[in-house]
Amino acid sequence: MALDVAAIRAHVPALKSGTARFDAPGGTQTPQPVIDAIAAALTLPLANRGRNTEGERNADRIVTEARAALADLLGTTPGTVVFGRSATQLVYDLSRMLAKDWAPGDEVVVTRLDHDSNIRPWVQAAEAAGATVRWADFDPATGELRPEHVEAVLGPRTRLVAVTAASNLIGTIPDLPALSSLAHAAGALFHVDAVHYASHAVVDLAAIGADTLVCSPYKFLGPHLGVLTGRPELLESLRPDKLLPSADTVPERFELGTLPYESLAGARAAVDFLAELDPRARGSRRDRLVASFAALESHEDALRERIERGLADLGGITVFSRAARRTPTLLFTVAGLRPADVYRQLAEAAVDAPAGSFYAVEAARRLGLGDAGGVRVGLAPYTSAEDVDRLLTALGALRR
Repeated sequence: MALDVAAIRAHVPALKSGTARFDAPGGTQTPQPVIDAIAAALTLPLANRGRNTEGERNADRIVTEARAALADLLGTTPGTVVFGRSATQLVYDLSRMLAKDWAPGDEVVVTRLDHDSNIRPWVQAAEAAGATVRWADFDPATGELRPEHVEAVLGPRTRLVAVTAASNLIGTIPDLPALSSLAHAAGALFHVDAVHYASHAVVDLAAIGADTLVCSPYKFLGPHLGVLTGRPELLESLRPDKLLPSADTVPERFELGTLPYESLAGARAAVDFLAELDPRARGSRRDRLVASFAALESHEDALRERIERGLADLGGITVFSRAARRTPTLLFTVAGLRPADVYRQLAEAAVDAPAGSFYAVEAARRLGLGDAGGVRVGLAPYTSAEDVDRLLTALGALRR
């Protein structure tokens, strides 16, 4: 099934500005059905969740529907879907809860491929508990994080392994089931950052082998929000700091204060929008999501290959996204030009391709790019072949 990109773009008001947008890894533009769902939630009577008043029932319905939608997206159950302000905040909360049981001599494994939100919370929690941080490297020549890289730093006192499902900097998709097997064989928990991955591929918590996993709806056409899920028995065992009268059931015990109902309504609408990318798909929402993501992957891979061929033809461009399996995310540098200058000159041509390390500072440094990083091009469901041609034309003019 080929995506009807024109139909998708017609639903995204921000694209009317005329800019060719390649900034999706930092946050996608919002479709009108998501905007409408947010507005509708704010238009309805709302109150704290309950069953007596109309406002209470509206709030309860919004939360229930959002949990069901995110469960379908992540291959999990609604009762394990936790909402928070951001994925970063949720990982900090999770790291503090888990670290209550860590002690000197225990070890935590992080990787140099990851976004800092899947590094620093674990490093800081380990330091507070007196535990040791072990770093798993990746191959800068290929961009690959292989199982042997993680296996080399596992030990009998490893308590947790934190790994990205896909690098937000260079797109690398590690072999998560293999890494999960290694972590569990060592007696460790396996935490996965799926913030970048969930925008491009179907997530299946059990197939990945994750004990806990986070994502962010604003990376896949939704509002700014964070989502955490995990194995039910693990979530039941965790005891967060919370207010005395607040709910002690899972997942509510992890959600501090009143939830942003309008954002939850938007997140549900974003999942529904994704499920309709393949209009021929039938069955449950999960079935339709699987079919739609298959169509999306085909579309994005074709455009990625078109960009890669174009960059190779231009010459003078070094591409750092080289892993065998990767998202449609390319990081590159242009000979003789600073990444920030390339970003600025592309912006003047109405092509949005930002530059930097994008919080993946360890990865950028390991690639030899320092904190300046490179220029990042990322695709979304609304990216068109015309966008790609404009990018390549603008880069060609810049090279000349």
